[in-house]
Amino acid sequence: MAYFSTLGLSSTLLPGALWAKIQEEKKLRITKETIQCAEQIAGLQFTEAERELMVDGVNELLSNYEKLRAVHLENSVPPALQFNPIVPGMTFSRRRRPFRMSKVNVPDVPSRREELAFWPVVHLSRLIRSRKVSSVELTEMYLDRLKRYDPQLQCVVTLTEELAMQQARRADEELARGRYRGPLHGIPWGAKDLLATKGYRTTWGAMPYKDQVIDEDATVVRRLEQAGAVLVAKLTLGALAWGDVWFGGKTKNPWNPKQGSSGSSAGPGAATAAGLVGFSIGSETWGSIISPSTRCGVTGLRPTFGRVSRYGAMALSWSMDKLGPMCRSVEDCAVVFNAIYGPDGKDLTVVDLPFNWDPRLDVRQLRIGYLKSEFERDRKDEEWKAHDQATLETLRRMGLKLIPIELPDYPIEALSFILNAEAAAAFDELTRSNRDDLLVRQVKNAWPNVFRQSRTIPAVEYIQANRVRTLVMRAMAEMMSQVDVYVAPSFGGHNLLLTNLTGHPAVVLPNGFRKDGTPTSITFIGRLYGEAELLAVAKAYQDATDFHLKHPPLTS
Repeated sequence: MAYFSTLGLSSTLLPGALWAKIQEEKKLRITKETIQCAEQIAGLQFTEAERELMVDGVNELLSNYEKLRAVHLENSVPPALQFNPIVPGMTFSRRRRPFRMSKVNVPDVPSRREELAFWPVVHLSRLIRSRKVSSVELTEMYLDRLKRYDPQLQCVVTLTEELAMQQARRADEELARGRYRGPLHGIPWGAKDLLATKGYRTTWGAMPYKDQVIDEDATVVRRLEQAGAVLVAKLTLGALAWGDVWFGGKTKNPWNPKQGSSGSSAGPGAATAAGLVGFSIGSETWGSIISPSTRCGVTGLRPTFGRVSRYGAMALSWSMDKLGPMCRSVEDCAVVFNAIYGPDGKDLTVVDLPFNWDPRLDVRQLRIGYLKSEFERDRKDEEWKAHDQATLETLRRMGLKLIPIELPDYPIEALSFILNAEAAAAFDELTRSNRDDLLVRQVKNAWPNVFRQSRTIPAVEYIQANRVRTLVMRAMAEMMSQVDVYVAPSFGGHNLLLTNLTGHPAVVLPNGFRKDGTPTSITFIGRLYGEAELLAVAKAYQDATDFHLKHPPLTS
């Protein structure tokens, strides 16, 4: 690969076949024969005369690629092209309304403080504001649990104990002076370790970066600090945001420690489910909030693309990456999202649109769709299918009239290489330096191999795939004009990839438990920037059930 790089072949139109041919001929120059070999990737067949015309230009391109590679590119440098999920004709309300929270009856403070570990943020915040419990007490309790259960769950990269105690003491002191920052004041939380945090490692879960320190705070980290939240840990992620295997081991599912937590927001899923943090922040490109939330039985919000700044977060796919909260209740997700959304002037994909959360919204006035064919489709996991059918019945008993819908009919899986091409660019230097050999997972379906494969993706095909993506976005806009929210099996058909490509928001939450005690989930999808209505529907369903109130039986 190092030799490949010096030639500049990895960025040509037909890179893989060109490289193979040159390797065979041991030449440093593109010839008509190498072009002929490469034509197979593009699905083209040139004439001998056409190849003759191409040779000088292709060799000139190689020189240009080599010059560009001399320019150092940090992972944080985005492409000049920006993805925008909005299609022509869409309009959005810009009217801002006050953020409201539900009126809840908070139970009495337990004499044993550790019983607070699984309480939702909306309850903990009231205890802190009334000074029945201090932030220092909560922080010490969660730090103790992190230390006690991490050897079993392997969900922590770095404890931020010194920072946490400093922030907790400040939260208590401010409250004593009459300053209350809001519902996250004094609440301990955990960050997926792809968020930069000043003074601490940001490892991206990967051996080549295990000692990396980025000397600034990601926007989300800074905004949560401004909201008064207390950072207690940098939590695990599958290496470079894939899966649940990181350089320190495999993060476990608290419901079944013989099973991985899924990923890539592995640590946030496991730690939130196990009551080791008040809430956490995860990220999703293609399932990395939905999947671990499902496996670990927590509630996750994947916001609309361009809602939350990714400044200071590891880039994997500039057109698909999203940051969102992973919590123990839907309303907790609303509270956390309210603190982190909106423009920061650094991530230019972020829009300035309101989030008008109101838990009093009558969801019976909304149009609710369901993916009819996916609910009817046969599945290997019959228990999960039964839970999904029961979810539909619950929604109907709540007075919701469900509208059958179907997803746009396009080759969605064929578009997945958009992510791979962007990821290979984001980690170009890792591949060229051969430090990808340091990653723990070295199998067919792991980043080292996918990064290498992605060097064969022609630029033209990447652009064409994004043009098809535009058609999918238009078709989704038409479909979503019929409904405000729709419900779907969490991994039904192409819904997960499709909505990550179109940028639509999703809420995932538990909808039952199998006989072996592990949770299942259901997913609600909303309109672009329609998180308020989406969360309201998910909350109404969650309030009608009690699955989110169950907790894993941990043994230290």
